[in-house]
Amino acid sequence: MNEIIRNTQSSVANTSLDPQDWSEFRALAHLMLDETIDGIANVRARPVWRPIPDGVRAAFRADVPREASDLAEVYREFSEHVAPYATGNLHPGFMGWVHGGGTAVGMLAEMLAAGLNANLGGRDHMPIEVERQIVDWMRRLFLFPESASGIFVTGTSMANLMAVLVARTTALGTLARQHGIGNDGALLTAYTSQAAHGCISRAMDIAGLGTDALRKIAVDADHRIDVAALRAQIAVDREVGFKPFLVVASAGTVDIGAIDDLRAVAELCREEGLWFHVDGAFGALAILSPELAPLLGGIELADSIALDFHKWGQVPYDAGFLLVRDGEQHRQAFAQPAAYLSREARGLAAGAVWPCDLGPDLSRGFRALKTWFTLKTFGTDRLGAAVARSCALAKYLETRVLAEPRLELLAGVNLNIVCFRYRSGDAVNREIVADIQESGIAAPSSTMLDGKFAIRAAIVNHRTEEADIDALVAAVLEFGGRRSGGVIEVDAPPLAAH
Repeated sequence: MNEIIRNTQSSVANTSLDPQDWSEFRALAHLMLDETIDGIANVRARPVWRPIPDGVRAAFRADVPREASDLAEVYREFSEHVAPYATGNLHPGFMGWVHGGGTAVGMLAEMLAAGLNANLGGRDHMPIEVERQIVDWMRRLFLFPESASGIFVTGTSMANLMAVLVARTTALGTLARQHGIGNDGALLTAYTSQAAHGCISRAMDIAGLGTDALRKIAVDADHRIDVAALRAQIAVDREVGFKPFLVVASAGTVDIGAIDDLRAVAELCREEGLWFHVDGAFGALAILSPELAPLLGGIELADSIALDFHKWGQVPYDAGFLLVRDGEQHRQAFAQPAAYLSREARGLAAGAVWPCDLGPDLSRGFRALKTWFTLKTFGTDRLGAAVARSCALAKYLETRVLAEPRLELLAGVNLNIVCFRYRSGDAVNREIVADIQESGIAAPSSTMLDGKFAIRAAIVNHRTEEADIDALVAAVLEFGGRRSGGVIEVDAPPLAAH
């Protein structure tokens, strides 16, 4: 018997995935860290974005790796073929989409979280207490009651979906989770503005209510939801037998950063008995700035708020968040008894409400740690100042556009998003955006406003300065002149000097 045991042990003796030589591993790990820090510190020395060469892309069509590779060789491949062709949102010239720039502090926290390898689905351990502390901080910032609950998710798209599910369960009762939405569920209607993010429609789809059940209300001249039209549509739906249950207001619309009249929407929802949810993907964190927080008046009346710390909070991806006023309603939408999730009075399985009771995930990473490090290290005052600074830079870009006859401003600047164009046709402006991106000077994006193609600059990165705005404007004028003049140079210009 002992011989059998020894033979069995020898056959599985070397399956550990730990390094064989910890000193060698440590040296390479320090090199990785040093070079990553250098990359952040010297981010201005490289293009914002660069196209992926065909050969590099083809290299990632290789077969499944059956044999082991040297870690140094794997890192070399990453350094040469992955890192140079990332999205570019670390760069101060990245203004395409509402992507945060991250911080070196957040990067270190992510490394520490990976070292712990904690599962935040539940049980009694400190990583969950870190998440609970951030829930409490958010509750205080948004003036929610102590009974409020919150949870980290991948991003606001998921948080918005979860808010729809909480509102649906509240409207239909918890039995709907067992029996389905039934006839009552088929009559539910929700409301948002025509300027709302597309993930709201997608949430209605995934929730089983259907996109047709979402009424997209017209916006006013400031691109905010028309509250009078909203009220009228709710009345019409009630009259014909539908059951309104949810209004989703925007705190920072995707196209131009407009903030709905949250107080007026809150009052309407209270009168009509509707769930009031705020999609505050990036705009909700204006609460960190005393200068901008008044724009969010009424957000404290919401039943739920979705936001992303990885945008204006500058936390590395991903770090979405959902805050719910009534923690019990939140729990009733997701909690599910199971023997393997039973709670005990003591030991590792102790605790009452676990994060898995508040969302669909049983396995969850330690997203809270990088957020905790960011909030603790910089403080809300400094983060709020960075938020206000990005809005000031947007105003600076607005003045540059208004002062330049060759440029046209397409919408007033609300927060940090500027939509403008070169005074030419849509086709020329579409090419300008691609030209600038491929040049590496900057990375704007685009949208359509009132039937016109717009160059969209979303200023989120805490590293962005006036010089980066100037470089963008100069690039638009240069490429616009080439395109509209009919003389196109194939070679991209050298990187703008800062």
